[in-house]
Amino acid sequence: MKFPLKTFLHSVLHFSSLHKFISTVGILTLLGGGYWLFHQQTITGTSYITAQVTKGTIVVSVTGTGQVSASNQVDVKAKASGNIVYLGVSNAQEVRAGTLIAQVDTRDALQAVKDAEVNLSQVKLTLEKMKGLTTSDGTLRGSKEKNADDLKKAYEDGFNTVVNTFLQLPDIMTGLQDMLYSSTMGISGQWNIDYYLNAISQYELRALQFKNDTTVAYEAARKAYDKNLSDYKASSRFSTTNEIEQLINQTYETTRLIAESVKNYNNLIQLYKDTLVGRNIRTSTIADTHLSQLSSYTSKTNTQLSNLLSIKNAIQSGKETSITVAFDIADQEIRVTQAENTLTNAKERLADCYVYAPFSGIVAKLNVEKGDDISSGGSIATFITKQRLAQITLNEVDIAKVKVGQKATLTFDAVSDLSIVGKVTNIDTLGTATQGVVNYAVQVGFDTETDTRVKPGMSVSTSIITDVKQDVLVVPNSAIKVRDTEYYVDTLNIQSAGTQGIASSIPPTGKIVVIGIANDTETEIISGLSEGENVVTRTITAQTTATQATAPSLFGGGGGVRIQRGN
Repeated sequence: MKFPLKTFLHSVLHFSSLHKFISTVGILTLLGGGYWLFHQQTITGTSYITAQVTKGTIVVSVTGTGQVSASNQVDVKAKASGNIVYLGVSNAQEVRAGTLIAQVDTRDALQAVKDAEVNLSQVKLTLEKMKGLTTSDGTLRGSKEKNADDLKKAYEDGFNTVVNTFLQLPDIMTGLQDMLYSSTMGISGQWNIDYYLNAISQYELRALQFKNDTTVAYEAARKAYDKNLSDYKASSRFSTTNEIEQLINQTYETTRLIAESVKNYNNLIQLYKDTLVGRNIRTSTIADTHLSQLSSYTSKTNTQLSNLLSIKNAIQSGKETSITVAFDIADQEIRVTQAENTLTNAKERLADCYVYAPFSGIVAKLNVEKGDDISSGGSIATFITKQRLAQITLNEVDIAKVKVGQKATLTFDAVSDLSIVGKVTNIDTLGTATQGVVNYAVQVGFDTETDTRVKPGMSVSTSIITDVKQDVLVVPNSAIKVRDTEYYVDTLNIQSAGTQGIASSIPPTGKIVVIGIANDTETEIISGLSEGENVVTRTITAQTTATQATAPSLFGGGGGVRIQRGN
């Protein structure tokens, strides 16, 4: 039930008239409590969040994003065309610089080198003989008759040399065929050449190539020998000089092919011995017998080759005696130079058959298989280095702060727990404009060996340190204020900094400061502050409203009660 205010006051006055002393005290108490209950006062206060000026290290950096790439990537290409007879690497294999990756069939290239070597020897010998036959006036020594006699004798000696050669070649060819295709190694039905291959094929990759080289060389020697033997039987000392000269050249070529066949078979057997001995496996004693026979054949063929080559040169020299010495020697010197160039080119083409790793790295992609045919310039494999780098872009503002050699920190979206230190290795001179924004490419190399989890193409975030200062005064960026062209801070003279807000009846004091470098959170103070001072980083103003009532005057003066309620 609500009582009107007039009724309430009337009751109080009536009571006071009955009990004057008690009622006076009660009225004063009642009025004081009412004033407290109905009065609302607006309370306004300001507090400050501060930070202390400290000494420390400030680091300024710029950030950019990009992708991981290998520091070097190259397609290894074949320089020679042919069949790939050896492939020494596989996908994802790590190899050292200079490792043999692949080999193209070398038979044609080897033959070209040998032919060039023989030709060079011939033209050099001819040149030396020409120089020995000259007189002081540049003419040839001796008369035409003597030269004719010498040439005739050279043809006779040449035919005798062919005869002596064919006294030995049949035995060599018979013995060579017996060593190749008989079954004397203890395994019935298996040729000796296959025995040597099968004994080491599981240990030595080159065994099959050596066996193939031996077979091809023997077949070429057998074909040349059969034809040469037939022509030799059909000739005589009374054959024409042209026929004798052709027979000498033919016999020389046949002997050379037989010597090559002997050499290749010797290589195969020696590989068989070296491979098994290296693994403490006993070798067949027959292999030693074969090597001894082959050594004898090598000695015989070398002797015959030397004799045939000598007589070829003698005939050639005798045929050229009618040419003036000055012209002949100059021409022969040109031939020597040409022969040397031909030999150099042949050796280079042979070297091109071997493909080596250009640097230490990883086979990122293998493009061929053993047995494939490849043309010159065809890609064999893609190589990348183990060393990784970050390819990032920076805008024109940030790029002005970046220099080669600056340290950087790299993080990766795909490997969240990994952070790698690197440094700037390259900055593009020319930028790329896209929609009015100019960006520059920057390479950041990794300082340490790359974590295997980091793959080329991954996203990378890079923070490049552009400036570092140590033992300097620093304050939070939020404490710095600008007025006109000056920087200033507000300071409070309090005991300690506060992060929750500190009330102060004394307003902050503004101080002009000179600032240095700044990063995203802190600014260097060059002058204007001292270590330990407290600067205002934020100001908080709080306001509360309470209900207020104005009590009626009981001591004269009219007026009612004014009540203001808080919202």
